[in-house]
Order: sequence, then C-alpha cells, then structure tokens
Amino acid sequence: MQYNLDQVIDRLHSDSAKWTYYDPDVLPLWVADMDFVSAEPILRALQERVDHGIFGYAMPPQELREVIVARMKSLYGWEIDAQDIFFVPGVVPGFNMACRAVSEPKQGILVQPPVYYPFLSAPGNSGLELQCAEVTWQGSRYGIDWDAFEDAITEQTSAFLFCNPHNPVGRVYERAELAHLAEICLRHGLVIVSDEIHCDLIYSGHRHLPIASLAPEIARRTITLMAPSKTFNIAGLQCSFAIIQDPELRSRFNCGCAGLLHGANLLSYAAALAAYTEGQEWLSQVLAYLEENRDFLSHYVSDYLPGIDMIVPEGTYLAWLDCRRSGIPGEPDEFLLEKARVALNKGAKFGPGGEGFCRLNFGCPRTTLVKALERIRTALETVR
Repeated sequence: MQYNLDQVIDRLHSDSAKWTYYDPDVLPLWVADMDFVSAEPILRALQERVDHGIFGYAMPPQELREVIVARMKSLYGWEIDAQDIFFVPGVVPGFNMACRAVSEPKQGILVQPPVYYPFLSAPGNSGLELQCAEVTWQGSRYGIDWDAFEDAITEQTSAFLFCNPHNPVGRVYERAELAHLAEICLRHGLVIVSDEIHCDLIYSGHRHLPIASLAPEIARRTITLMAPSKTFNIAGLQCSFAIIQDPELRSRFNCGCAGLLHGANLLSYAAALAAYTEGQEWLSQVLAYLEENRDFLSHYVSDYLPGIDMIVPEGTYLAWLDCRRSGIPGEPDEFLLEKARVALNKGAKFGPGGEGFCRLNFGCPRTTLVKALERIRTALETVR
C-alpha cells in the first residue's frame, strides 16, 4: 500500500495538543507527534475492536508479548523472555517509576542535558537529586565527555537515566560508546534506566542498539523502556513497555508500580499488536519521507537562515537548531512565535547546554515544513 504522506490533514478540531495549544494561525512544529495518518492495519485493528462493542478491563495479550520477544531478537539479536516485559501507559511514567523503584530518598539520578525535559523533573518528583553530565559538541556531532560523566557520579548516585536515541540532539550511540557507558555505570553500582522510545526512527548509516543487549551483566542492571507510540504515531493511545530481565529488579519495579501504574489500555494493545505485526510497510515509507524532510531542512537552514546552525539528527524526527549567531533578541522560540507564528520548543527547557537553541519537529507534510521555514526566513530578515 502506498501512503500519501504529503496529505495535509486538519487537526485543529481533533483535541490535538500539538495543534490547539497555540492560536489557530500558528504552525506547530514543537511537541513530538507526527502529522501523518497511522498505518492502515492499525486503523483496521482499532475499528474491529470498537465494533466488538465491549470495553471492559484488559490484560496484555500474550501474542503481543511474543511479538515483542521476536522483535528484539530479530532487530538486535537480543534474547528476552515474555515475563521480562512490563506494560506501562507511557515511557515518562515508566522512567519516573523506575527512578523511584531503584532509589532511596535523597539519592541522585544522573542525566545528560540538554535532554528531554521530563528527565530533568523525574528525580525531584521522587525526592531525589538531579545530577548532570552534559553531552558536548565534539566538532561534527554531540558526544560524551567521559571524565565529566564519571566525575558527576557521587556516592549518592543510584541510577543513570539514559536517552538513546538522544532527544533533542539526535545522537544514535554506537556500540563502543554504549559499552563504555555501561562499564562506568556497573563499576559504580548504578542502575541504567534507558529511554529508547525513538529506537525505530533511525536514518541511513546508523543502527540502534539497546544498551541492555550488549551483555547479560549489563541487562541485569538495566530497565529498558520502549513503545510503538513515536514509531507508529499512536502516542495518544498510551502503550509502552519496560524490559527488565533481572527478577529482583523487575520485582522492585513491579512493587513501585503497585496501585499507581498497571498496564496500558484496551485499544492500545490492539494498535500495538497491529503495528508490530503489519506496520512495517507504513514505517518504511515514513522513514524515507522523514529522511528527505531532514535533508531538505538541513539544506534550507544552511542556505536561507543565516546565523542558525542545524544539528543533523541520526535518529528521531527532531532537529536541534543553534540560534546563538542569529542576532535574534531574547529567546529564539519566543521571537519565532511572535514574528513568524511558528511554534518550536525552547532550548533552555532541555537544561544546561540548551540556551539559545530550539527544537523543531519535522514529522509533517513537506508543504507544512516549507511554509514554516519561509515564515522563519521572513522573520529573520527583520533582525539583520
């Protein structure tokens, strides 16, 4: 089936957070969902479930567990068991619960800013200390300052909250980097809580590897969080899962969730199963389209947006724009919202290292992207 990803769909009256948060004349390229219709098998599965007409309490389908097990083996050579999978209604609730489950009060959680901003609030939500080791610009892409990373670990540090692929800088970490990160964490007795929600959104020349898949001793100290939500544009259905191979760690996570988080919802299970079993045709087309959008955006920024530099992502559909040389007065996202009527994410919201940056979501039809970029180009002409 050929999907028309150029189709512009009106989302203004669909209770979309992305499209209703700002005024109707604003083009929203901020929150991370895509403006593409979901795969036909997902729509069909949801319709069939609705047609059944009964929406009682649901159990995670055993078939979905088995599909995830097979998927991990096929994509990564990672052997897991069905019992290792714990369903949660979102990766953010999942890593908040993981931080609480593996830590005692006043302990610390290490993160790598600039990073997806719920990472920055997760430690405090559980009475824990936020500890930071910034990812650093290393000439052609972001990387890890290994000395700074290890120096940030203290006796109070209990866990490393890891974002791979990294949001917002777009890094897809390589095997050697993952192994080095894991070695440091294990040597210091840290649990790794790995948010890998963008794991399927990887561009040519790069490959995602779950950090837990590297070795059994790493898996025993890792909680891996994944979801079909970003991949198949079904975030509103809220179906995610944790993979926890160590029984004791899984028990701690389970006890922490008791009475607070329990599984996902009935419709999300149907959508997830359809996505993972029949959604690859849609995903392949979307990935090709996103890569073209990424490259178009990179060239446009270079050619027509003076003073703005784009960090070309290796994964995700999010671009990290460095606006520090642009001459924009004040915060660049506020300027672009007012002068261009384009909504981007404020870089400073992602923590240290994000000042002067914006995050742009290019998961949209090309015409929407072009319209937004032309507005930004016009707005920038006023600051020259």
